[in-house]
Amino acid sequence: MRTSARRSRAGAPAALLAVLLGLLLLLAPAASAAGGLDAAASALKQNQVYVDPAMTGRFSQAQADALAAKIKAADKPIFVAVLPATDEFASADLFTDLRTKVGVVGTYAIWRGDRFAARSDPAALSGAAAGRIAGAAFRSHPDDVDGTLTDFVDQASSQVKGHGVASAGSGLSAAAVVVPLALLALAGGGVFLLLRRSRKRQEEQRRAELEQLRVVVDEDITAFGEELDRLDFSPGAPDADDEQRTDYAHALDCYDRAKGTMDAATGPADVRPVTETLEDGRFALATLAARRGKLPLPERRPPCFFDPRHGPSVRDADWAPAGGADRTVPVCAADAARLEDGRDPDIRTVPTAQGPQPYWNAGPAYGPWAGGYFGGYGGGLLPGLLVGTMLGSAMGGGQAWAADGGGYQGGDSSGADFDPGDFGGFDGGGGGDFGGGGDFGGGF
Repeated sequence: MRTSARRSRAGAPAALLAVLLGLLLLLAPAASAAGGLDAAASALKQNQVYVDPAMTGRFSQAQADALAAKIKAADKPIFVAVLPATDEFASADLFTDLRTKVGVVGTYAIWRGDRFAARSDPAALSGAAAGRIAGAAFRSHPDDVDGTLTDFVDQASSQVKGHGVASAGSGLSAAAVVVPLALLALAGGGVFLLLRRSRKRQEEQRRAELEQLRVVVDEDITAFGEELDRLDFSPGAPDADDEQRTDYAHALDCYDRAKGTMDAATGPADVRPVTETLEDGRFALATLAARRGKLPLPERRPPCFFDPRHGPSVRDADWAPAGGADRTVPVCAADAARLEDGRDPDIRTVPTAQGPQPYWNAGPAYGPWAGGYFGGYGGGLLPGLLVGTMLGSAMGGGQAWAADGGGYQGGDSSGADFDPGDFGGFDGGGGGDFGGGGDFGGGF
């Protein structure tokens, strides 16, 4: 009897979760609805995915539900519509019309007939980034609706700012009322213990990832401090001018700020502002060197991809990781010379359970670290650099490599109060000619 009771108590959390999941499935709205732009907008406001009945032969209800679940899990304002190439959806202002009817700040993707494109409110994602992601997804999965849309959502979810419609809505859904009541009625001590264990595991993982990053970031800070120590510059020297002193003071401030920010870090996301500061400090040193040498001031470029400690890149070069595809990466002068000579670049490795690995093969914990170095140079830069790597796969799966900043983040209800110029006509797909980024004028 006691053994049976213990088994019953042990199985209670799983049984309760099963009941709750069943309630959610019953209450969740379908990912498609009857045809028409009004129906599409209505469905998108509820579930963020809409499939016109005429397109279910190419994108099934099961696929639509899976995509809706992926977007819901990412909690991002991404809206996807699959429409036929009919006169009903032939307006040159299709994106604008749909965005107006949905009335939520976000990123909108439309597959129409055999073509695919995306537009976005700048508060959620830059138009250029939306275009690049859509173009890459379409070219990777020609004529494959599910593959293209899944790829698009995987890439966009790590870059789009804001929250999904469940978070943005102002009213209470049936699930918002029933699920808390079900929790109160059914949960009891079992669910409480389950949640507590889950939080404990998450906190332990968070601390472990931070300590893993701390080793690498401390190395970065030390390397920057050594650069400052080696610098043969005296602010009081007769040949030093105010601009040089300003550059030098800024580099020193970045060093102190990076140390203080890392000392105060409590989680992996706190690492991003540290590497942002180090990247800024190294650019200040590069500017100081140019002023002292009477050379043209350097262009503000991303740091060297192979090792951000090398400082700002000087140009782009083609390179492929072992077993991966070619991509264009920013490189320092020394690594550019190595590549031209047919040698391997000087790659930053970090400790892992499998021994030293390039940082892009060290797991998702390094997302904030890399995001601080490269995230300020366009939302699509870092995922593009890391395509096909372990870190790139983690970011494509919706893990946050770039922590949201303050201010307006997208996902809020705005009705028709937005800039229609961010949307315009539909000229995507059909060969992947996505033009110059977010300004997609024209139409069919």
